[in-house]
Amino acid sequence: MSTAVNILVLGAGESGLGAAMLARKKGLSCLVSDSKPISVESKNTLLEWGAEFEEQSHRRALSLQADVVVKSPGIPNESPLVQELLNKGLPVISEIEFAARFTSAKLTGITGTNGKTTTTNLVHHLYKRAGLNVGMGGNVGVSFARLLAEEVQPKDHYVLEVSSFQLDNTPTTRFHTAIVLNITPDHLDRYQYRFEGYADAKIKLLANQQANDHYIFCADDAGTTDALLRNKHLLHGQAHPFGFQYQPGFSAWTDSTNMYIKDKHLTLDMLISDLALPGQHNVYNSMAAAIAARVQEIKKEDIREALSDFQNIEHRMEYVLKIKGMDFINDSKATNINAAWYALDCYDGPVIWIVGGVDKGNDYEALKDLVQQKVKAVICLGTENDKIRSAFQGVVPEWLETQSMEEAVRAAYYLGKAGDTVLLSPACASFDLFENYEDRGRQFKSAVRNL
Repeated sequence: MSTAVNILVLGAGESGLGAAMLARKKGLSCLVSDSKPISVESKNTLLEWGAEFEEQSHRRALSLQADVVVKSPGIPNESPLVQELLNKGLPVISEIEFAARFTSAKLTGITGTNGKTTTTNLVHHLYKRAGLNVGMGGNVGVSFARLLAEEVQPKDHYVLEVSSFQLDNTPTTRFHTAIVLNITPDHLDRYQYRFEGYADAKIKLLANQQANDHYIFCADDAGTTDALLRNKHLLHGQAHPFGFQYQPGFSAWTDSTNMYIKDKHLTLDMLISDLALPGQHNVYNSMAAAIAARVQEIKKEDIREALSDFQNIEHRMEYVLKIKGMDFINDSKATNINAAWYALDCYDGPVIWIVGGVDKGNDYEALKDLVQQKVKAVICLGTENDKIRSAFQGVVPEWLETQSMEEAVRAAYYLGKAGDTVLLSPACASFDLFENYEDRGRQFKSAVRNL
């Protein structure tokens, strides 16, 4: 058995598989090591690409020498495994960093606590509609490394959703265009419960930019602006703010009816009512995407058309059906308080709110006023509902606890009437009753269609 490989990959999830595939495409030897069982499908993929693997153990990984270690974003740097490998002198990088070393394409990176999947899809739609040779991946769809491994012809651009975990261990990755949408508390357990640690991880998106690169950020978001000030030594690109007040320079802003994007060549204006995506948060997402499009010198007519005909992604404020005059909305991707706030804020009529799951240290106080104004009934879906009960029981007229999606949807159907909105926006992770948020959202849609 060999005692050395070119690439040691920790974790056999999407990023690990992608890294192994790319390594093999480049003729590099590779071992994938996972402490959990590896699925049959993943094993078949690794065998097909000629990558070695071990499961339910890191025994071989700890005995090998490697040129580089590619770490799953789910494994923190502080883990004993990573620390032991670092102590052996092995360089540890992320899959994003590994993939970036094999392409000369222009990278557009998008991060933020909320809205990054929608905005990634929207930027990709803008680029593709304008005729750019572009691929999309990262934290959405397939990994960056898998994109490079499977492509037949190289792309000129990649639009990548990038989480804070993926930005760890990216010492040289250069995002030519970077978007920071917002930074609010999330995943604090990974950052020793320090919001500044989480925020600073997001700003790593900008760390390797050069003077002719661009970063786009929300001027209204204190978490973002504070993090930029704290990390101003990392800011080398050209700054483009967006917000609900006029912003000087190459920027975007709104008034009560219009959105404006201004650069040195032109001003683009568009009615907010013409945007395909509803809600204040999606005005922010649209402004950020439009600035990115203008960085690529996409014509304003193409930007207007793309922003007006974009189809939203699955599980993010996804319209499902109208039944008995009630709209059923799947926002299963809302796994934190801010995402749920944005969803509730979008709907004016009475809302029947399906909420709950694995609590991530949520403080529900920020939702109370909005819930009191808009929510006629709370249907709690989860195994541990005490915190939600204490936050909202007595704030809304109706309160129910359920233990399955079918039960929750049927309860909403019987409680509702024409003009109501049934909104699945859980504000929590999904791992108590579901495999992931996608499984939760698909079960919701199935239950609605079976009414």
